[in-house]
Amino acid sequence: MQAIILAAGMGKRLKELTQNNTKCMVKVNGETLIERLLHQLDKVNLSRVIIVVGYKGQKLIEYINTLGITTPITFVDNPIYDKTNNIYSLSLAKDYMREDDTLLFESDIIFEDRILTSLMEDQRETLALVDEYKPWMDGTCLRLDENDKIIDFISGKKFDFTNTKGCYKTVNIYKFSKHFADKQYIPFLDAYQEALGVNEYYEQVLRVITMLDGAEIVGKRLEGEKWYEIDDEQDLDIAETLFDRDPADRVMRLEERYGGYWRFPELVDFCYLVNPYYPPKKMRDELKASFDVLLTQYPSGMRVNSLLAAKNFGVHRENIVVGNGAAELIKALMESIEGKIGIIRPTFEEYPNRYDKNEVVAYRPENGEFRYSADDLVEFFGDKDISTLILINPDNPSGNYIDEDGIKKLIEWTAKKGIRFVLDESFVDFADDSTTYIDQNILVNNKHLFVVKSISKSYGVPGLRLGVLASGDNEIIDSIKKAVSIWNINSFAEFYMQIQEKYKKDYALALEQFKAERKRFLSELSKIDFIEVIPTQANYFMIKIKDKYNAQELTNIFADRYGILIKDLTAKVGDKYIRIAIRNKEDNDRLCAALKELQQLS
Repeated sequence: MQAIILAAGMGKRLKELTQNNTKCMVKVNGETLIERLLHQLDKVNLSRVIIVVGYKGQKLIEYINTLGITTPITFVDNPIYDKTNNIYSLSLAKDYMREDDTLLFESDIIFEDRILTSLMEDQRETLALVDEYKPWMDGTCLRLDENDKIIDFISGKKFDFTNTKGCYKTVNIYKFSKHFADKQYIPFLDAYQEALGVNEYYEQVLRVITMLDGAEIVGKRLEGEKWYEIDDEQDLDIAETLFDRDPADRVMRLEERYGGYWRFPELVDFCYLVNPYYPPKKMRDELKASFDVLLTQYPSGMRVNSLLAAKNFGVHRENIVVGNGAAELIKALMESIEGKIGIIRPTFEEYPNRYDKNEVVAYRPENGEFRYSADDLVEFFGDKDISTLILINPDNPSGNYIDEDGIKKLIEWTAKKGIRFVLDESFVDFADDSTTYIDQNILVNNKHLFVVKSISKSYGVPGLRLGVLASGDNEIIDSIKKAVSIWNINSFAEFYMQIQEKYKKDYALALEQFKAERKRFLSELSKIDFIEVIPTQANYFMIKIKDKYNAQELTNIFADRYGILIKDLTAKVGDKYIRIAIRNKEDNDRLCAALKELQQLS
């Protein structure tokens, strides 16, 4: 068995990274792509490696000669790399393909070792390595029958994004028997070039061959193994996260992304907090049906969107402002505040992070579950010179919840003291006895009250980036409307607010489903000996680790071994605390299974 590596391309989309280097000399976590690939191949006892070079070819050859590879290497030059595509590069190595079975690689692919092992151990002689299609993938796709026969070969130009079921993406790694190369591939390669020229792709030859009744090539499906194709700097960033060998560094890279986890389909996100049972399918279908219009037309301005929010929450438009997520409104609100602010810790840090830390007065409950009541807050802040009290209810990450009587007491107390009261009720809908204070009568009679709500969390639509801020203080609300962009939300978010009222019954049902699953999930988690689950009224659990691990260790193990991302609360609470979201039953059971497995380990 031999290998052929196509490494003649210029890699223009990597910009400065390939200005003086070939694409395969780009480093992923300190190691070049070609170095990694050659060392992988060096472990499997190949007869030789043929590398087709072109752009910066001599520099690449000199570099490879420094790597200490023991497998014999033959270089083939493509002198017209800038005028040809990979079909021509492969044709330059075609005579070698007649001499031995061949593993074929493109040099911009990074993959884990077990992919190579699996490919070589497979008894089938001619294989196209494929992976189940995911939204981040681009390029040639195919469909397989139950026997892995290729029944359709779809180029990127002809790919139908509305019909992706059963589609597989070519990984650009192949195994060709010398018989297949000599009798099928090379004859068609020559004919294809003769007819269509040298600026084509070698995969197009495979497409033609799969139309034959006697085609030898079949698909080999990956089963969760990691790989990535690096075409630009965004790809490089993702690859560095996927292939970071240090679990702690990998978790840190993932956390620093603050989302976008659809690019990591193997990852289950128990870190970010959204409603797992909403929106319903019918609402999603309604959004999809208007996709073309929403994509190609401007959204309305703040006046109209305030009307929509007012309709949804039953208040006047002058008392509510819509934000690009609650985060935009928190920033604007905190910029309107003067004097010292009172907060509870541990808590959602977006509020104090938007303020001078020297002007923050923090209350920290002195108990293991971080419980506190309205009376506790009144007692602590009673003699503190604060201008604003900020309360997340239920709190994040503790899940502590102050009931209706307690919130009324705080509203009355802050009014009496001349303190602005910021109440963040982003998670309140998940509480068993939830009460909203986005209420017209409450707001107009308590102009010191400002209520923040993240639509993303409660309604399960974080991609829309929606939040609202409501208050009877029309002057502050008006100033915030002027402070944000006139088009601060997009057309999809606006349309969502337009249709949301029709789905109120679905929302109520989703909350009931959620509460039932929270109860069941709590029961399952309570069976794990080495953790203690802190009661919550939100859509997450704060968990104390009693023994065996600290928070960072457990977070790293979950990400590395189980593909589950959880929240390490070391910085907020201490090194024995984590937070996990409450997701649907299937995902929650997956997390429980991981915990049970860890419990059994010594």
